[in-house]
Amino acid sequence: MNNSVGNTGRVLWAGLRALLVLTLVCGVLYPLTVTGIAQLAFPGKANGSEIEDASGKVVGSELIGQTYHLPLKDGEETPAPDLRWFQPRPSNGLGTNSVNTQYSIVLSGATNRSGDNEDLIKWVTDAKAAVVKDNSTAGFEVKPSDVPADAVTSSGSGLDPHISPEYAELQVHRVAEKNRLDVAAVEKLVADHTDDRILGFIGEPRVNVLALNTALKDLAATR
Repeated sequence: MNNSVGNTGRVLWAGLRALLVLTLVCGVLYPLTVTGIAQLAFPGKANGSEIEDASGKVVGSELIGQTYHLPLKDGEETPAPDLRWFQPRPSNGLGTNSVNTQYSIVLSGATNRSGDNEDLIKWVTDAKAAVVKDNSTAGFEVKPSDVPADAVTSSGSGLDPHISPEYAELQVHRVAEKNRLDVAAVEKLVADHTDDRILGFIGEPRVNVLALNTALKDLAATR
C-alpha cells in the first residue's frame, strides 16, 4: 500500500515538474525569443505593418484594405464614395456582423457567386457604370473598355489592400481635380507607390491604396 502511494506521488511530482518546465520553455522563453528576433529582424512586419502619416499617427495596416466613404445620409443604405481619395476594390457580399454586436470587427469573405449569378452581374454592371461616371472629368473621358477587372470585382477575402496600377491611373484625373492638384504630380505619386512583382516574377504589379492615400493627404496639405 505504501509503495503504491509512494509511486503515485513520484509520478505526480514528475508530471508537475514536466508541466512547470514545459510551461516555462514553451509559454515564456520561446515566445519571448521569437518576439525578440522578430522585433530585431523585421519590426515593421512584427508590429502589424502599420502605416503612419506625416505626423507619425498610425492610420492603419498595409495588409488590410480600407474604405473611403462620405458620411451616410438619411435614406441611404450604403454611403457614397469620397471621390477626393483613390478608391479600393469593391467588397460586396461580406454582410454585416450580426453575432458580436459589442465590438466593431472586420468581416472577411468572398461573394461566392458563380459567373452567371444575377446579383454578381448586377454588381459588376453597376460598379463599371459608377467607375466610368465618377472618374470622367471635363478633360478626361473614361470608357467602359478602360475599366480594369479589379475596379468592379472584390478579392477572395474582400480585404485586399491593393489595386492594379491601371485602376490607380484611371483615378488620377478625378483625384487631381477634387484636390486641386496637378495631374503630373498625382501621376508621380501613383508611380512612386507602385510595387513590382515579388522577386520579379511572382504576382502582379500593385498599388497599396492606404499608402497612396496617406501620401496624397500629405501632398494636398502642402499645395
